[in-house]
Amino acid sequence: MRKVAIAGNWKMYKTQTEALEFLQNFLPTLETTPEDRDIILCAPFTTLASMSKNLHGSRVQVGAQNIHWEDAGAYTGEIAGPMLTEIGVRFVVVGHSERRQYFGETDETVNLRLKAAQKNRLTPILCVGETKAQRDAGETESHLFGQIERGLVGVDQNHLIIAYEPIWAIGTGDTCAADEANRVIGLIRSRLKNPDTTIQYGGSVNPKNVDELMAQPEIDGALVGGASLTAESFSRIVNYQ
Repeated sequence: MRKVAIAGNWKMYKTQTEALEFLQNFLPTLETTPEDRDIILCAPFTTLASMSKNLHGSRVQVGAQNIHWEDAGAYTGEIAGPMLTEIGVRFVVVGHSERRQYFGETDETVNLRLKAAQKNRLTPILCVGETKAQRDAGETESHLFGQIERGLVGVDQNHLIIAYEPIWAIGTGDTCAADEANRVIGLIRSRLKNPDTTIQYGGSVNPKNVDELMAQPEIDGALVGGASLTAESFSRIVNYQ
């Protein structure tokens, strides 16, 4: 059965103090949130330990934003799976377009990171998506299918979340139309061995469009960027109608 997962990706925002202030305002809003919704906060590395401690026993689970494919080694600036699991992290974003664009991430390194996450009992959130130029050229499907085919080699699809994030919609306010997001996510699902894999939509999700997006039959959740940074906004998204 497909699981609903709403994840906030804080990117390079929030100090420890700011993160704890967010939790104080956010957690009380979850009293009536349906139990079948997984709520995840993917925070900067410096906040993960305190987040995990303060969220123990709550509805909210902690995610990281990167993982290296080795458990230890001379990889300055990277983070290893055992370092994350030790402090209670349960999810990790892999292959976000910003990692691909700015830090040289490829489908091959994404694949290595996915397998490392699963080896360490972390559920990876695999991000896939096309640029505006690729969409305009009619290459959306072929690009996404390539990302999935190369990224999922040897990956257990029973312990995986996929996030469809059209790059042209991330942080631009230009959300993909709900029916189009639904169509593309349906195509992604058709290429998976496990059709029950949770597939989120990401790309300028906000309190005004979340209800329409989540009403679509193929969309199992959301990966939320800017709108996850305030408790009021993210609470409205988590408590979509």
